[in-house]
Amino acid sequence: MYVPVSLRPFFPASSEPYEGNCHAEVRQAAEMAASGEFKNKSELRVFESTDELATDLAEYISQLSENSVKESGCFTIALSGGSLISFMGKLCEAPYSKTVDWTKWYVFWADERAVAKNHVDSNYKLTKDAFLSKVSILSSHVFSINDHVTVEDAAGEYEFAIRQLVKIRTVGVSERNDCPRFDLILLGIGPDGHVASLFPHHPALELKEEWVTYITDSPKPPPERITFTLPVINSASNIAIVATGEEKAMAANLAIAGTNENSDSSSLPARMVQPTDGKLVWFLDSAAASALEVSNGGSKDAM
Repeated sequence: MYVPVSLRPFFPASSEPYEGNCHAEVRQAAEMAASGEFKNKSELRVFESTDELATDLAEYISQLSENSVKESGCFTIALSGGSLISFMGKLCEAPYSKTVDWTKWYVFWADERAVAKNHVDSNYKLTKDAFLSKVSILSSHVFSINDHVTVEDAAGEYEFAIRQLVKIRTVGVSERNDCPRFDLILLGIGPDGHVASLFPHHPALELKEEWVTYITDSPKPPPERITFTLPVINSASNIAIVATGEEKAMAANLAIAGTNENSDSSSLPARMVQPTDGKLVWFLDSAAASALEVSNGGSKDAM
């Protein structure tokens, strides 16, 4: 069971300043959360363990899949890599392995490393080994990047493929702009607050017209990657951000608290994830929530 929230960031007993001189910004987060200024259309779920998180995430994805298939005949999901994929494992088990209509799934990647599909750094390989190989998703419904061309060409081809699917309405389109409207974009968050392959202060954060872009200077290897842009991410019907581990706690805290006129959004890309006409759900384990005090008629310690 997750803990529904009213939020108030928790301050460690230590008086040492936070790395990056963000102590003042954490206090701003405290004020915003305490006053109830959590983002509209957002929900926070906190779990005692990663196993409980994975269980609830599976149910969440299953329900979205069922609803999307009923409404439009398919379910379009975009994934990231890293530990995020391991939390989808329970979808491969009963009851979901039998009850989910896998033939209606269309799978994309919100970001990918420009490496061969069989490379250890490939998000495609990670997803195939841990998830795709264990469920009955049609291979023709899995849209990976071309790993035989330059990263620039791969990004262009990937955007073109998505545009073709939008034309035939396999992928929905946002009513507010011409961006694709995925049923779910599933993201992780880095300790630096990056999501997909959108890193702090990177020019890619400013792109408005492109759906897919590429970078050649990722601060973490490998340097060449493709990524959805923020307009595409924010146009999704549903966005879920999963954070586990104490090293994600500060970034999660600052992102959840939102922005004010004195804060620089580009310093924490996760804070720029703000659905235009959808819903954002945060999935945190207790370690990732350790910079927050979460109350459900009590404090975080009562979870």
